[in-house]
Amino acid sequence: MTKTAPFDAADYLDTPERQTAYIAAALESGDADFVRDALGLVARARGMAEIAKKAGLNRESLYKALGETGNPEFGTVMRIVNALGLTLSARQAMSGPVSKRRRSA
Repeated sequence: MTKTAPFDAADYLDTPERQTAYIAAALESGDADFVRDALGLVARARGMAEIAKKAGLNRESLYKALGETGNPEFGTVMRIVNALGLTLSARQAMSGPVSKRRRSA
């Protein structure tokens, strides 16, 4: 019988550059679940307890927010991004539908 070790993608996100690139790819995908999962993987790679402390959350709340069924509020996402030492930015999409909805000031 062949022995295998469980695969953990967090083991391969071992540099800040790889971590940043992974989160950037998740954001560019537009898939909220992918973004949540990417933040969770990077947080695990850096240490959940440390990231939770920096984000002002307890470790259990961080695991819950970034877990498979988690749906963190945007404020929580921003606290996690900040705790990871990252910022979010926007740029014009290369293609895709453009919303005609206008926000009144």
